[in-house]
Parts: sequence; structure tokens; C-alpha cells
Amino acid sequence: MPNMKTTHLCINKLYAKHNPSSHPTNMNTLHFLISLFLFSCVLSLVMSFSPPQTHLPKQCLDDQRAPLLQLQRHLYCAPNFTFSSKFDLWDVNTDCCSWEGVTCDAYGHVVGIDLSNKNLSGRFHPIFNLHRLQHLNLAGNNFNTTMFSHGFHKLQNLTHLNLSSSCFHGQIPVEISYLTRLVSLDLSNQGVYTYNDPLPYELQQPLKLENPNFKTLIKNLRFLTELYLDGVNISTQSAKWCETTSLVLSNLRVLSLSNCGLKGPLCSSLSRLSFLSKLILDGNPISYLPPNFLEISSRLVSLSLRNCYLSGHFPTEILLSPKIQSIDISLNHQLMGQLPEFPANNALLSLSLYFTNFSGKLPESIGNLKFLTNLELSYCNFFGPIPSSITNLSHLVNLYLGGNMLSGSIHSSLFTLPSLKTLSLGENHLVGKIDEFPNASSSLIQELYIGNNYLTGPIPKSILQLPRLEWLYIESNSFSSMKLDMFVQLKNLRYLTLFNTSLLIESDSRSLPFPQLESLTLRSCNLTEFPEFIKRQDKLVDLDLSNSHIHGFVPNWLWKSSLSWVDLSFNVIDFPKQLPLNDANFSFPMLKELRLRSCNISAFPEFIKTQEDSFYFDASYNNLSGPIPNWLCNMSQLRGFDASYNNLSGSIPNCLNNMSQLETFDVSYNNLSGPIPNCFGNMSRLGRFDVSYNSLSGPIPNCLGNMSALYSLDLQGNNFSGMMPKFSKATQLSFLKVSENRLEGKLPRSLAECTQLEVLDVGSNKMNDTFPFWLEKLPYLTVLILRENRFYGQIKHFKHKSVFPTLDVLDIASNQFSGELSIDFLQPTRLRSLKIGGNKLEGKLSRSLANCTALEVLDLGNNMVHDTFPFWLEKLPSLKVLVLRANRFYGTISKIDTKRGFPKLRILDIASNNFSGDLSIEFLQSLKAMAEMTNDEKATLDYIGENYYQDSVTIVNRGIEMLYQKVLTILTCLDLSNNSFHGRIPEEIQMLRSLRVINLSNNGFSGEIPLALENLKDLESLDLSQNELSGKIPAQLTSLTFLAALNLSCNQLEGSIPQSNQFITFTNDSYRGNPKLCGLPLSRKCNEVSLPMPPPPGEGEDSWLNALSTWKIALIGYASGLIVGLCIGYTALNELGNKWVDKFKKCGKRNRRRCR
Repeated sequence: MPNMKTTHLCINKLYAKHNPSSHPTNMNTLHFLISLFLFSCVLSLVMSFSPPQTHLPKQCLDDQRAPLLQLQRHLYCAPNFTFSSKFDLWDVNTDCCSWEGVTCDAYGHVVGIDLSNKNLSGRFHPIFNLHRLQHLNLAGNNFNTTMFSHGFHKLQNLTHLNLSSSCFHGQIPVEISYLTRLVSLDLSNQGVYTYNDPLPYELQQPLKLENPNFKTLIKNLRFLTELYLDGVNISTQSAKWCETTSLVLSNLRVLSLSNCGLKGPLCSSLSRLSFLSKLILDGNPISYLPPNFLEISSRLVSLSLRNCYLSGHFPTEILLSPKIQSIDISLNHQLMGQLPEFPANNALLSLSLYFTNFSGKLPESIGNLKFLTNLELSYCNFFGPIPSSITNLSHLVNLYLGGNMLSGSIHSSLFTLPSLKTLSLGENHLVGKIDEFPNASSSLIQELYIGNNYLTGPIPKSILQLPRLEWLYIESNSFSSMKLDMFVQLKNLRYLTLFNTSLLIESDSRSLPFPQLESLTLRSCNLTEFPEFIKRQDKLVDLDLSNSHIHGFVPNWLWKSSLSWVDLSFNVIDFPKQLPLNDANFSFPMLKELRLRSCNISAFPEFIKTQEDSFYFDASYNNLSGPIPNWLCNMSQLRGFDASYNNLSGSIPNCLNNMSQLETFDVSYNNLSGPIPNCFGNMSRLGRFDVSYNSLSGPIPNCLGNMSALYSLDLQGNNFSGMMPKFSKATQLSFLKVSENRLEGKLPRSLAECTQLEVLDVGSNKMNDTFPFWLEKLPYLTVLILRENRFYGQIKHFKHKSVFPTLDVLDIASNQFSGELSIDFLQPTRLRSLKIGGNKLEGKLSRSLANCTALEVLDLGNNMVHDTFPFWLEKLPSLKVLVLRANRFYGTISKIDTKRGFPKLRILDIASNNFSGDLSIEFLQSLKAMAEMTNDEKATLDYIGENYYQDSVTIVNRGIEMLYQKVLTILTCLDLSNNSFHGRIPEEIQMLRSLRVINLSNNGFSGEIPLALENLKDLESLDLSQNELSGKIPAQLTSLTFLAALNLSCNQLEGSIPQSNQFITFTNDSYRGNPKLCGLPLSRKCNEVSLPMPPPPGEGEDSWLNALSTWKIALIGYASGLIVGLCIGYTALNELGNKWVDKFKKCGKRNRRRCR
């Protein structure tokens, strides 16, 4: 006993100090007696408090053993959620305290059970009889049940409870709130989903907190230091979660509430949690951060706010916090910021900013992050070179810089980072060749992404010597021509992507000792035939040979038995009618997915019928005709079917209801007719149903609103009638599109229960309702389209607060809304597109629009707004389209801040108002975006709007309203027509060099046509009609070789009409109403006296359709690649067909004034 020795020494020293002259013998005797006395005292004291000796075997008590044996009888192994077999967890002939996962205390009481990650299912209620239990871990199992509503309250000693990722669903029982000693509670991630092994939807339903709610659950758990509720639906009280947590859980160190349906913003009171070190709130629409967030984050070690709909500027000082080690704010697309200058010895280990709006250059000081292991900056707006200091990051394991605008070369030293396993530099502007680098044989790199850049030269031999390389993506560069055999050295290569690459496959490639790949992508490699080296690829799982100019029959040897995913799209191929299925040497694969898009096939391949496993089939954009085949309904395991953009006819078969595994069904853009079958009750997994743009009719079946797995329902462009069904059970619905039908009645109030709804489009129907403020509780609603219905009333929210926190697009055009416009109910920093034209709105334009910093499109045409020109909108940095036409705006346009200007405005339509005065030079100078030239050769066909919604706009051309279904970002238009502008057209109009459309008609402009117009080289449409212009038509305008539409009618022009280039294509209509003009195409020759002009053409459709034909001829003759032509000319007519022309007829209108 060490303490006994210490006591002995201390007493010995004390005695000697006070008795220095004592006789040694007496002192030794006394020393012995005292030592003996103390030893006996201490020994008895220790024995009275010590537990039984730990070296003795723990004896499992019978009352502990019995519940464990009962537990074993109630559990079974259930991998993939199917019963496998009963199995013995433990050997019943041994002591229960020695069983795996069982922990006992010194008295034989079970105090811990850990049965995590064992694929268990069944019932675990016997555990509730183990009343001494302190730790319970059942995480990572397959229980597919609700939590028992009884029993948890018996475990009063429980301090750690982990039931995560075990497929529990339903209400969390109130009994858990009685476990007042809990220190750690983890109920997270019950709906685990993987691509290769997806759960049935019923197993993805999350736990929920309704009764008890979140506050009730935690109010007694005041000792909690760790709380994990990721994926638990607490949306019913989601706005109060933050204050409640701050008040109750003062000891909290870890708070993880990802994907809980929380509403933002974060509350300032989080600063009360003085011990909080880890905060995870991914996937909640928090929207913005509190003012004191810098204080809150100063104590954090780990912060994750991924996909929280954050916008504005992120306080980058957080990146400099001395404690922070991990930050993930990725997938917040509108969140802006720049990387700071990092000091030496920053503590960061992981930084994830991918898919945010962070921008600027990567600082050289990034090399100071000496401890960094993970850097994810993909798909932001970073530009400039890759900092050379990154090579100082010796601990870096993953480097993701793809999808930015990084330029310069790739320094070969990046490949020599000693810990690097993943290097992703794809989709940038990187140029030049990559030099060889040393020590390739010792590199740890496993994944290399350098595709979609401008790299040149040969592939470095060093890359082909990386011994651990498994993933190689080098597609879409300008590398020298590659031979297939160069990849033979990469023995561990499993994934190879070479699409859009000049690849040479030699005739003897079939004998190459090529690595056994699992994934091969040779898309757009101009192969012309199927490469025979695939014959030896016996482990191939994924194969992509799409868009490779392959033609002919698909050979039988291609169908490797290992194949799971195959894409042969965009090749002109066919399939043999019979496959050697009875041949012992041939085994057709059980595919998971087969894509045959745009393969020019006219019949379904016969082998599709043989697929018995879970299977997705895409045959869109082909020539399939006739009815949907009946054998489809016999494929009970069919997971997805896409036959969109074909010529299928007939009705949707009733037997579709038998396809219980179907998740996706898309037959849009066909010729199907009749009703949708009345019930899909057995299709419990159906997630996406798209029958848009057919000729289907009848009511929308009620059963579609009862499908709990449905996340996307698209019924646009049919003839459905009646009222919309209730959607109270479609709780996963994210996209609902029913526009362009004949639906009527009110919006179903059950939509308020679709808490996942992102896009709601009911446009172009006959619905009659007020503005749906009751949708305010939907936390993810991004797009709301009510246009072209009969909605009515005022748009005024009396709560005076933002209630649509995530709304990006609001389109309520062409309804009967009235009163003054207020947008106070919208989150101004989120709104991207606001279309309110064609209503009865009046009063002044809401000044709060100036706070909509993300606004790109503002269309309030055809109302009764009475105001001056909104020069205060200049401060909007993203505004691209501004339509004020046909209102009651008035006054001059001169109060313009030319220094600020409209930096992005490309379409300005203020026609048909009461603006007056001169066309000021200051106004023209403010249109800065129109002054910027676009390089059409490098410009991509990008449209205004996001993937989920693309803006349309109506532009008046030649007196006709043209509906642009999509708006190219390079389209530039200025329409000042039908106002009272006067004076000369200033020569400074030439500053607007990117203009494609100019309409100054129906004003009082005088003087000559400016010669400066010849400098608008991209001009495609020019309308100066119905003014007081005089003088000759400048011959210099013939240099405008893109000019496709010209209207100079009803002026006072004189002299001969220029006769070259585009001008020889224009008809009489371009010049009528100018008595002193002469020459072709007018009948009056230039040596004749003025004659009366013929009357103007009629107002019927034929006249403007003839004019459209004239434009078509002009476009064919001269205007290859025109931007306006893409929407209104020959290209558009071919692309959109008769349906577009029908729309064109409906919105065709003549200007209000004629020639006098």
C-alpha cells in the first residue's frame, strides 16, 4: 500500500524533529508500534470501502440474465430489411457479463448494451427490465418500427442513449423526456438512403416530434451535453427551437439538428450556450445569421450549416477563430464571401465551401493552414492562379478546386504532396501542359480529376505511373491524341473517364492487358464502333459509350454479366430481335439502369422483358409509337420508365397500378389521351410522375394526392378539368406543376401540409381564389406561379413580417389582383424574379423593392401604377430585366446616377406610359450592361433563371407582342415606344453596343436618323416608326448585316431607300407613311412625283403572319446565329412548332396608334 509508506515516513520525520536526543533503540520501538497501529487502521478503513476484488469473476445475476435471453429470442438478422434467420447473439452456456456488447458492474448488474451495426430487427422491449442500464446503443440496425411508447421510463439510470440509423419512424415517445440523467441522446438519421441499395420509402419516413413536441422532449433533460436529432421532423415548432434550446440545455456541447425542418434565422440567444463546441444544422432553411453570430461561433470547434439557404455575406472572420477546426457552409448558393489572409498556425483541419457564391482569388496565405487535411472549394466563383503555397500543406488529404474560374497552369508540385489522396481541378480555365513530377511511385493519390479545362500536350508519364490511382478523369481537354494502351500501367485503375477526347483504339486492343475496370466512360470519343477490348472487361459495372457516332447492331459480347449501368444514348443503333438466351456461354446481365436516349429506335428492345431485378429504363427522344406496351406491367421490379418525347398514343394502362416498385414514370411530350387511371394505390414507392404535354383529360385522380412517396408531379399542358385533389398525405411533394389545363376552383388548403414543397405552378388555368398567404409556413417554397388565372383581391399581409423566407420566384401575372403592391411579406434578399404584370395594381411602386438585392427580373407591365421613373432601382446589382410597360408612369428620365448606373440591366421596357422630355445622354450612360459587347463565339446559350425555373418575357417587335419562352442572357432590348419623348435621338445611343432590339416608335422624336446607329453591329430589330424623323435614310445602316426587322414607317423621311445587304429583304411595310421616300420595295420610283400611299394592312392575323414569313426569309438570307431570331424567327418556328404559333396568335396585338 503506497499510502502506508508515505504515512510512515511523515510520522518518522515528525518524531525526529521534536525528539532529537532520543535513544535510537527507544525510537525504533516506538516507530514500530506506531506503524503497526496505523497499518491496521488504514487496512480496515480500505476494506470497509472497497468493492469486491476486481480479479474475481463477475457473476451475472439471474434477474439480469433472463431479460438478455428474452432479448435474444426476439431479435433476428435482417440485412436489406428482409428476414434472414434467427441467430444466436450469445452463447447461453457462458456468463452473460462476458457476452459481446454486454457490460456489467462489479455486482453483476448489466449497465451497458452495445448491439450497434448488426443488421438486427425484431423487438427489444426486454431491455426495459434492465433497470441499472446506463449505456444503450442500438444504432445502425434495421428495426423498421415505431419506438415503443412504454418502457423507456423504467431506465432511470440511463445516461447514454443511441438509437440512430436504425429505421425507427413515427412519434418519439414522451417517456424519453423522463430520462433526467441523460448526458447523450442520439435519435438521428433514421431514413438512411444509398443509391446502390435504396430503402423502401416507408423506411425513409423520419421520426417526428409533435406530441411531445421539441420543448416537451428536452425540458427535463438539463444534464444533456450531446443532442443528435438529425432527420427528426420538428417542423411544427420549428421557429421556437433555438430559444428553447438556449434556455433549457445550458450544458450542451454538441447540437446536431440537420434536416429537421427548422425555420430560421438562428437566434442571438445561442450565445448563452457557453460550452457549445459543435453546431450542425445542415438542410434547414435558416436563411440568414444573427448579428452576434461571430460571438456565437468564437467558442466553436466545428460548424456545419450546409444547404441552409443562407444568403448575403458570410462573416469570414470565423475562419480566423483560434478554436475552429472544421467549417462546412457548402450548398448555400447565394452565400457570398472571400477567403481572408490566414495567419500562421491556424487550427483549421477541414474547410468546405463548395456550391457557394464565394469569389475572389485564393490567397497565398492559404499555405499557412499547416494542419489542413480537407479543402473543398468546388463550384464557387474563385478565379486567378492556384496558389503555389498549397504545396506547403503536407497533411492535406483531399483538395477539391473544381468548377471555378481558376486560370494559369497546374504546377506539377501539387502531385507530390505527401498525404494527398484526392486532387480535383476539373471544370476550370487551366491551360498549358503538365510537367513531369518526381517520385510518382511513392504517391498516395487515388483520385485525379483534371477534366474540362484547356490543358494541352501529352498526358505526363508520371500520372500514368501513380501506383494507387483508382479514379482518373481527364476528359474535355486539348491533350495530344491518346492511345488506349497508355493506361495499361495503371494496375489499380477502376474508374476511367475520357469523354470528348481524341482516343485512338488500335485494332489489336482486344489483347491488351488492360486493368479490370469497374466504370468506363468513352462518351463523345468518336469511336464509330464498339471497342473490342471491352470483351475482356469482366468486372465492368458502369459503361458509357453515348454520343460516340456508333452505328449498327449492338454486339452480344457487350452485355457483360457484371454490367449494372449502361448508357448508349445518342448513337444510331439497333438491337437483334433475338438474343442467344439459351446459350450456356451467354448470360444477359441483370441491369439496374439502361439509357437509350435519342438512338433512333422505333421499337422497344425485346430483352427489356427479361429484366427481373430493380431496373430503370430510359428510351426518351426516339421514334417509339403505338400504345404503351402491356408487357411493361409484367415487370414487377421496374424502378423507372422514361419514354418522353416519342410518338406514343392511346391511354395510360390501368395495369400500371400493379407495378409496386415503380419510382419514376415519365411519358411527357407524347400523344397520349384519355384519363389517368383512377387509383395507384399499390404504387407506394412512386416518387416522380410526369405526363405533361399530352392530350390527357378528365379530373386529376384523388389518389395522386395520397401518395406518400411522391416528390414530383407534372401534369402541365393537358386538358385536365375540375378541381385539384387534396394533397394532405403527399408529405414529400417537392414539385407540383399543373399549368396549362382547365382546372378551376380554389387552391387546396392541404398544400400547406406539403412541407417539402419547393415549386408550385398552377399557371394558365381557371382557378378563382385570393392570394395564398396560408402557404407561408412552407419552409422550402422557392417558386410560386399563379399566372393567367382568376385570382383576385389585394396582396396585403397584415402581420407585417416576412412569411415566405425562401421564395425566389413569384409570378402572379395576368390575374385580377388589385390595390397597392406590398412586398413586405417576402424575404427581400432571396427574391430573384417578380412578375406581377397584367393585374389592376395601382399607387406608387413599393420602395422596398430597393432591398431586393438578388432581383434579376421585375415585370409589372399592364397595371395602373402611377409613379415617376424608378431610378432608385439602380442599386440592385443583379437586375437584368425591367418591364414597366402600359402603366401610368410619368415625367422625364434624367435623375440618373451615371457612376452607379444599371450594371446588369439588358432588357428595359417602359413603353406605353406618359414619359416625356428629351432622351437624355445621362440615361443612356446609365445602361452600362447594354454598352458591354458580348463575344458570341464564346457565349453559351445560357438563359435567365435557374434549372428549376426559366424566365419568360414579352417583347414588342414590329407592333406585335412576342412571347420569349426563354430569355437568353445575351439578349439586349430597349423599348421606349408609345410615350411622349421628343427632340433628337442622341448620337450617344451608339454607346449601347450590345443592343439587339430598339423600339422608339410612337413618340415625337425629330431630326435625322443618327448615323451612329451603324455602330450597333449586333442590332437585329429597329423600330423608329410614327415619329417626326426627317432627312434621308443613312446608307451606312446597310452595314448592319444582322438587321432582320426594320420599321421606319409614318415619319417624314425622303430620298431613295438604300439598296444593299439586309435592306433588299424589307417590304413596303417598313417604309409606308413617308410620302417623299422612293425606290424599291416601294412602287414609286425616285424620278416620280409623290403619290398617295396605299392604306395600312388590316388588323387580322394574316397580315402579321405574312410579316413573320418575311422575317423568316430575312433570317434565312443573312442572319445566321441571330439572338432575336432564336426566339421569333425561323429557328424558333422549327423548334417550337405549331404550338408556339398558336401562342403567338393569342398575344399578337397592334400598337395603339396608326399612321396619320
